[in-house]
Amino acid sequence: MHDLVIRNGLVVDGTGAEPYSADIAIDGKQITAIGEISAQGQKEIDAAGHIVTPGFIDVHTHLDAQIGWDPMLTPISWHGVTTALLGNCGVTFAPVKPDDREFLASMMETVEDIPKDAIMSGLSWNWEHYGDYLNELESLNPAINVAGLVGHCAIRYYVMGERSIDQQATEDEKQQMAEIVRQAVKDGAVGFSTSRFLGHYIPDGRHVPGTHADHDELVEISKAVGEHGGVMQNVTNFGSDFEGEMELIRKEAGEARVLFSHGTGRTNSYGDKVEELVMGMRDQGMDVNAIAIPRSSGFVTGLQAYLPFRGGPWSELADKPFDERLASIQDPEFVARLVEHAVEKGPLISADQIFFLGEEDKPDYIGGPKDSLQAIAEGLGEQPAETFIRLSIKTGGKGLFTLRFFNQNIEAVAKAISSEFCLPSLGDAGAHVSQIMDSGWATFVMTHWHRDTGLFSLPEVVQKLTAAPARIIGLSDRGTLEAGKKADINVIKLEALSERMPEIVNDFPGDAPRFIQKAKGYRATVCNGQVILENDQLTGARAGNVLRHGG
Repeated sequence: MHDLVIRNGLVVDGTGAEPYSADIAIDGKQITAIGEISAQGQKEIDAAGHIVTPGFIDVHTHLDAQIGWDPMLTPISWHGVTTALLGNCGVTFAPVKPDDREFLASMMETVEDIPKDAIMSGLSWNWEHYGDYLNELESLNPAINVAGLVGHCAIRYYVMGERSIDQQATEDEKQQMAEIVRQAVKDGAVGFSTSRFLGHYIPDGRHVPGTHADHDELVEISKAVGEHGGVMQNVTNFGSDFEGEMELIRKEAGEARVLFSHGTGRTNSYGDKVEELVMGMRDQGMDVNAIAIPRSSGFVTGLQAYLPFRGGPWSELADKPFDERLASIQDPEFVARLVEHAVEKGPLISADQIFFLGEEDKPDYIGGPKDSLQAIAEGLGEQPAETFIRLSIKTGGKGLFTLRFFNQNIEAVAKAISSEFCLPSLGDAGAHVSQIMDSGWATFVMTHWHRDTGLFSLPEVVQKLTAAPARIIGLSDRGTLEAGKKADINVIKLEALSERMPEIVNDFPGDAPRFIQKAKGYRATVCNGQVILENDQLTGARAGNVLRHGG
């Protein structure tokens, strides 16, 4: 008898091969057989009419803090993710000296919108070095697997203190940093992360440590990472120094595997420029990879959340609790003030880049120009603020909109994620928790880019969510369905699959708010042989492991 048997499913194994009908037997944490399984399972899942895939791998999260109080790692565990990579963008909580903990927490708050008080109270801080941090994660018994990157900001501050923010490192300090990274990778980090993005600040308004580090510093670190087969994760400042940043990626790629965050503009020209340069590096044998948000993205706004207008009466509205907000927008005099101010000052982003997510349970992320707040308002002879208020009242204050700051051109997004070097990802789970909600990105890729548009075939889309990211972060025992591999598996009703509408909950320490987003269509998710989700609901099982590099 097997521990678990998944029967009668259409197996999409992650290798890119054509799907085939088979049963899967699982014993302990491993897949033990695939084919026609005659022996019974202590538990069985009937997957008839479902696809069976490897668990999805999310290589860009910021769950470093949230894991301390939410070991279920929601929302991504509702979306088929069985492995999450922590520590992106250079901001991590290790290494850290005891007196520097609050600085790292404050930096995480300003960069990733994770409340400092929640971080300070929600984590044990029972570590100094990165290996100790991974030990602490193991003690939390997470629901899904986690792997980690060691961050440049923490390393630089650990070595240089205050000088790390706006001064260059000495040669000795560069070697100290490289040695810390080398040890962190030996202790289990799958690589190193850095941010050179000029929008990442510490609380006093200066850029985070490492933003302006010279190339030699990153090259020395790349050597330490490359010695052990790790990955260098980069957030770049392409906006102000495109050529310099591409040259840095080239230098890093001479020493190690590279992963960077990619975005598209309103045309294909920017993405084409990036692709040409990256493919040139790959043609020279360099292992350069990118990830991109697979849809237009930005702040999620609405009466229950971040408001799309600022100042004057809108600030008064923002200061009210939800029930009072809803009552206030039904007061004609107050509404007149809101509209007048909005007409004079405008929204945070042009109203033709603000899109209503709809009134159904399934959010609409793919609306075109005619679906913008501006277009809807013009069609009704209203101001955009009037339309926003009217839809907010109609939905009982629950209506949500997306402010499309990123990837406004969906055709350019399709071209980017179709390229050889770029994978869909970048959901940022655990970060910007009251502002952005892209944690359901894997479900979106399965539905929109495979089922609804056919951009990817079924084997292609599953490979992009499983084996391809597993290779980039160095996981050899996951990402495909094969006997002997770890049993991280999804059973999905593809026809019924969808994201559900985001919602605000107050479940962070101190009742701080965050967006969550659930899904429909996941018959089961198995992590390390245990069913952690069944019929779209988490079972409470906490079967995840800390996946250490080389382990």
